[in-house]
Amino acid sequence: MFESLKKKLFGLKKKATEVAPEQEKIIGDSGRGINESKLDELLWDLEVILLEADVALPVVEEMKDSVKTNLLGKKVDRKYDVSDAVEIALKGAVEAVLKDNEFDFDAFVKSRTRPVVIMFVGINGTGKTTAIAKIGNRLQKMGLSSVLSASDTFRAGAIEQLTIHGDRLGCRVIKHKAGSDPAAVAYDAVEHAKARKRDVVLVDTAGRMQTNVNLMDEMKKIKKVIKPDLVIFVGDALAGNDAVEQAKTFDDEVGIDAVILTKIDADARGGAALSIAHAVHKPIAFVSTGQDYESFAKFDSKWMVDRLFSEKGQAA
Repeated sequence: MFESLKKKLFGLKKKATEVAPEQEKIIGDSGRGINESKLDELLWDLEVILLEADVALPVVEEMKDSVKTNLLGKKVDRKYDVSDAVEIALKGAVEAVLKDNEFDFDAFVKSRTRPVVIMFVGINGTGKTTAIAKIGNRLQKMGLSSVLSASDTFRAGAIEQLTIHGDRLGCRVIKHKAGSDPAAVAYDAVEHAKARKRDVVLVDTAGRMQTNVNLMDEMKKIKKVIKPDLVIFVGDALAGNDAVEQAKTFDDEVGIDAVILTKIDADARGGAALSIAHAVHKPIAFVSTGQDYESFAKFDSKWMVDRLFSEKGQAA
């Protein structure tokens, strides 16, 4: 994953070490600071790389400012020192965007009064229902029971899909007929969990376009009725800046607490995580790396930075 971005960052790092005529070197004479005009050229290259990787412009500007602050005037003696300085500055810029962007879902669930109610929002096609099933599987491994709420009543197929996952997991699925009131389904799921002393309620919701006013009103009603402990936005890493806009809209209209990023294994560009983290200032709880239930991992900023800057696969 992130191979394209990784290779381009590595190319940028290599460019900083190129042997060029004295006036073109990134450094001046031995022991002098990094040359500002050459640094500006590198920052321009960095901007192009990040924009091509679907990193949103405000994030790009923040990262460029961070790199320039860290590098401008830095004392270096050899071109290899420049390479190291560029890598350190780039890592620092990525980490700055992702700081405070981790969320311990397991600890959160364990700390809440039963049943813990979790509402999932996002656009159709992002893998929302599958992400819910993966959460259900994770909770089972923690020794916790779940109830699934088929509150995407807009599509009969969504009810059927959640039912299939419920059967596989051995979880009760609360559902009404297609076209029913989604909030009523969610309410019944919470009441069922209370009566049967289940630990967690996972609420699926409809995912028509985020600009649909009726959809947002529907989400607000569900939230008002069930008062979820957590609202999770499920975004598609391949959607790039569209995913960023979706996250912002759901956060503005409904309010989200955390993010699950799906299809990250197929995201060669790697900018969605950086952009969503910056845009909504909400933690990325999990990344989905495949279709099966086990292809699901807690998001770790160090994990992302390591993959962006690891040596493997960079030189190709």
